[in-house]
Amino acid sequence: MFISGLGLAAPPRRYAQRECWEALQNSAPFAGLAPRSRAILKKVLCGDNGIATRHLALEPLTEVFDLTPDALHKRFTKHAPALASAAARNALADADCAPAEIDAVLISTCTGYLCPGLTSYVSEELGLRPDVFALDLVGQGCGAALPNLRTAEAILAAGRAKKVLSVCVEVCSAAFYLDNDPGVLVSACLFGDGAGAAVLANGPAPGRRNVEWKFGTSQLAPADRDALRFEQRGGMLRNILSSHVPELAGGLAAQLLAASLAAAGVRRERVAGWVLHTGGRDVLGALRENLCLSEADVRHSAAVLRDFGNISSPTVYFVLQAALHDAVPDGLWWMSSFGAGFSCHGAMLEVSGK
Repeated sequence: MFISGLGLAAPPRRYAQRECWEALQNSAPFAGLAPRSRAILKKVLCGDNGIATRHLALEPLTEVFDLTPDALHKRFTKHAPALASAAARNALADADCAPAEIDAVLISTCTGYLCPGLTSYVSEELGLRPDVFALDLVGQGCGAALPNLRTAEAILAAGRAKKVLSVCVEVCSAAFYLDNDPGVLVSACLFGDGAGAAVLANGPAPGRRNVEWKFGTSQLAPADRDALRFEQRGGMLRNILSSHVPELAGGLAAQLLAASLAAAGVRRERVAGWVLHTGGRDVLGALRENLCLSEADVRHSAAVLRDFGNISSPTVYFVLQAALHDAVPDGLWWMSSFGAGFSCHGAMLEVSGK
């Protein structure tokens, strides 16, 4: 399988972390928080947490304090189809692919629910064929991009499609929640909105840098499920984010990489590029430590985190595009994501033609 086109999308309004703090101080939800909770919010939003700005589907920013189930669902319903369609349209253009050429469309999300799913809205918006195979994937959190891509790989390998459109979209601002739980507070300070998409085919696209998907793999740790997940409370999604996530992510990512390299008979020094979901500054630090990476190795992940925050499942599309546009040498690249489950996913890519 080859990634023949990539596309990204984010809401037009970008907010600095300091802007978020200033708006928060004047809000009614902030006044109802305990002093310790207010201190946590100030520390994360005003300190050096690796994030400078986030794109949020909010205009004005004070919309974020409308924390009713109906308001949050309306936000997802309005912005998720639009962001997903924009990213998909950009991926089609990058691949020089007409909508009629797409045989299957796979869309992952975890920050809202629609029935019919997002594939219905995106297929209509893009003008995909009426007989397109449409599959909505949910419940995989930040790690969803790689299971989505593995599903596309299976469809292509089975000969059921010649071109597949893969999309991940998250409106994290439709799942913000404020109470005195530190994990909930940190989540509200880290996550941003956006979408990523890829056009996938069995052969390379002519005249461009080729990205071949060699294999994908996953590892689940259900015993740690409660460290990172959503729950429903009062009709709203509420993120559970444990302080153990950096340790879990770093350890599981290292195990998955070592096992994958051994199974493929690939020496670690052959890996020339790293496309990593970050989660946050502490998670990125744990990944660096456990994978024995340099600051240069994770510079694209760090840049995406700085400019967009944690975009959840679309993050690896953003990081991959940044790496392809930079001076990362051809060769084997390792892509990895992790999320609810607790789950960790990896894929070996071979990049050539620079």
